[in-house]
Amino acid sequence: MPSPRRVLLIPPDTRPHTLELPVQLATMTGAAVRVPPVEALPNFFTPGDTEVLREWLLAGAQDADMLIVCLETLCLGGMIPARRVSDSLELALERLGVLQQIKIQQPDLQIYAFGVIVRVAHDNDPHEEKEYYGEWGTQLRTYSTAFDRHARHGAAEAGALDAARAALPEEILADWTGTRERNRALHLAALDLLAAGVLTHLCLTLDDTTPYGLAAFDRRMLEARADALAVWDHLDIYPGADEVPCALLARALSPRPARVWVRYSGLGGAGAEMIYEDRPAGELVRAHLRAAGCVLADTPAEADFVLAVNTPGVRQANRQPDFATVDTPHRHLPAFVDALRADLEGGRTVTLADIAYPNGAERRLWTLIQGLPLARLAGFSAWNTAGNTLGTAVAFGKLAPHVTDHAAHAEALLSRLVDDVLYQAFVRAEVRERLVSPSPYDLGEQRASAEAHLNELMVPRIQQVWEQHFAELGLALSPGEAYLCWPRLFTGVFPLHVQPDND
Repeated sequence: MPSPRRVLLIPPDTRPHTLELPVQLATMTGAAVRVPPVEALPNFFTPGDTEVLREWLLAGAQDADMLIVCLETLCLGGMIPARRVSDSLELALERLGVLQQIKIQQPDLQIYAFGVIVRVAHDNDPHEEKEYYGEWGTQLRTYSTAFDRHARHGAAEAGALDAARAALPEEILADWTGTRERNRALHLAALDLLAAGVLTHLCLTLDDTTPYGLAAFDRRMLEARADALAVWDHLDIYPGADEVPCALLARALSPRPARVWVRYSGLGGAGAEMIYEDRPAGELVRAHLRAAGCVLADTPAEADFVLAVNTPGVRQANRQPDFATVDTPHRHLPAFVDALRADLEGGRTVTLADIAYPNGAERRLWTLIQGLPLARLAGFSAWNTAGNTLGTAVAFGKLAPHVTDHAAHAEALLSRLVDDVLYQAFVRAEVRERLVSPSPYDLGEQRASAEAHLNELMVPRIQQVWEQHFAELGLALSPGEAYLCWPRLFTGVFPLHVQPDND
């Protein structure tokens, strides 16, 4: 029997989606994933220890088959710290050099890397961005849009750019754009490593992006360099971020291209607009399929799996229910659910991505699918941005043929239902209502109270979902105590352990 494939993962941070979910996906296929000591990883906006990470990588790579590495964590201390730290470009590039050093020592080692093009945050968050963003975020976003419009359309946009620049203190604008330029230079250096054969595959993703802005400007510069280097066979540049470890894991552990039939909740679902991406749903789906090593199938019969995508009728909205752009006559959810039932009863491999709303599943869809055998799903995802959701769902589908540990698969699937549906779509708002004007950025002294409410509300609902959908699998569930990953309600942690029931 072949030994399990050995994977080293340096994630963007310590959130469950970026750290625990890739490990769950690997475990269900029998692969062995090692991650750095948690104290060396970034925690919220506190940078990880790049020197410890370097030494850990050098030691672990000696008996690994593949590496999956977040460039921001390796070189700048983490995805969020990369937007805040003042480390020089020279220092970041020196840290990047460890990948070339490892490749020289072990030429057959596969190195999958990913970087995140610096976002222009939609909210004035002083913790995930530099502190001044809390005061100047609106003006910086205006400058970002004006700069890109001027870059694309020329003199007609010069007045708007001048006004946007004049509205900002020079030192703040210089610091903010300088951080972006350093990170872009790091990604350009990663493209050179890809061209040199050091990297097996590279993903450069756009976090919380829009059609116009500095992220779009950066994307075009990176694409131009990719054209010059002729590296597109091993490169993806597209909207995403936190889900990329799962996508690259799927590509690495299942190298054969998978054929995918995409089923949308509305006949025009591919054209639906997203809030945090720069392209419609259909193009976003194609980008995430390619990143994970998948291609579109011509018919459902020839597909390796079905990617069922619940899209908004016209455009995503933040609050449920939304009858103006989401729950509209442009889609028919009962028919979508009927098709899901037919696929599952027909024995097809189905993974469900719910992108009707960002930051949690659509409550109406959850009601409608209660009659389906949800434990038969290959995967489910409905968290954060549409890109985060799609990349996760695709990874589940791509890895489905390789599942050897069915308890681990059930644990990964249940974890998504618990977080993406029970918490994000329902309980998070209920906890917020029990607190006193909580800040979305830092709960402060209310954190302990929030976590107490979290456990009170979540435990019975987790048990209900388990009993309704998973109890007949011959498995046992051992839930742990829930808590918040960071001092805000956005990310909960729900420890679950599923194992064979030996009773």
